[in-house]
Amino acid sequence: MDGVLNVNKPAGPTSHDIVAGIRRAARLKRVGHGGTLDPAASGVLLVCLGNATRIVEYLMDWRKSYRAGLVLGAETDTEDQTGRILREADCSHLTRETLEAVLPRFTGRISQVPPMVSALHQKGRRLYELARSGEIVERAPRSVEIYSLRLLSFEPGAKAKAVLEVECSRGTYVRTLCADIGRALDCGAHMSSLVRLAVGRFRLEDAVSLETAEEKAAAGRLSDILHTIDEVLDEMPPVGVLEADVERVTNGVMIPADRLPRQTGELPTTGEPIRIHAPDGRLLAIGRFRHLPSGETVLKPDKVFAGS
Repeated sequence: MDGVLNVNKPAGPTSHDIVAGIRRAARLKRVGHGGTLDPAASGVLLVCLGNATRIVEYLMDWRKSYRAGLVLGAETDTEDQTGRILREADCSHLTRETLEAVLPRFTGRISQVPPMVSALHQKGRRLYELARSGEIVERAPRSVEIYSLRLLSFEPGAKAKAVLEVECSRGTYVRTLCADIGRALDCGAHMSSLVRLAVGRFRLEDAVSLETAEEKAAAGRLSDILHTIDEVLDEMPPVGVLEADVERVTNGVMIPADRLPRQTGELPTTGEPIRIHAPDGRLLAIGRFRHLPSGETVLKPDKVFAGS
């Protein structure tokens, strides 16, 4: 049972809770996810089963889209609605135009200081563990990419409210984006809600409910809603090998590039991850072309999916 489920995570349970529930229902040991959602957040959670747990690194690199609620005039210690209010301000003077005017400052490549409630490691512990013990530590800024930032709605008032749609890179903290927007407006702000709308091409409107996923798993019918590894990685260039080299690939042995059958189109560039297929179309592995010191170019399997 190898593949990826696009699950609509409800607000409340942790991402680990979702994984654990599907693991129990499917009676599988190898189940993971492709990017944590906080307990209070909802939306797209990619759950990886079997060999698909080995492609998490690729899923983590995909663009993500979110819809975030923003409350202006109240800054919290967690940068979201679950935290303790640190300072408040009257935002009655703010208008939709004022808010829209600062958003371009937060698009493109920006720098963020990770929040203390994040899962990053520092001093041998996760930041949220340090925060729970009352310890605040310096965090180095990190560079992230905000591809688009749109204001969907605005409600004026002493505690003005807004809804933002964000498309961003790996490592982006939307709660920190909200807090930084509040600082730019000199009134403070926090994230009041978060829905993940998409991870790569997997969108919320196509996600299955947690109940459906668990019911299918318990009935042994996960294949009805499971996306195969090959399907999930279909934007990764494919390369076919000869039948005589299938066993070599599944054993992780390098294949000289001049042994490959004629491919459709040009071969992918050296170092680019590619899908390696058997003549019958089965996905054998993910690999890369490499140049050896001898000058020979070889196809090197990196992640083998025997039997997938």
